[in-house]
Amino acid sequence: MSQPPKIIMLSEVLEQKIRKEQELEYYQKELEKLQQKMFFIKKDIDITNLIIDMIEKESVVDLKQNLLEKKDD
Repeated sequence: MSQPPKIIMLSEVLEQKIRKEQELEYYQKELEKLQQKMFFIKKDIDITNLIIDMIEKESVVDLKQNLLEKKDD
């Protein structure tokens, strides 16, 4: 029962290293894209929350109503 020799080929190790580096680069780019999307979604949520807050505090002026009231005066 002889086992085949366990030889590590330098070329295989280098190829694997290159594949892993390429994979890492791909995922870094994908992460950047996701972070950019997250930034814009967070800004959108902030704006929505600001609008909700203004409405709840009745800070928004109803232009139509305001014009009608001025017209009646």
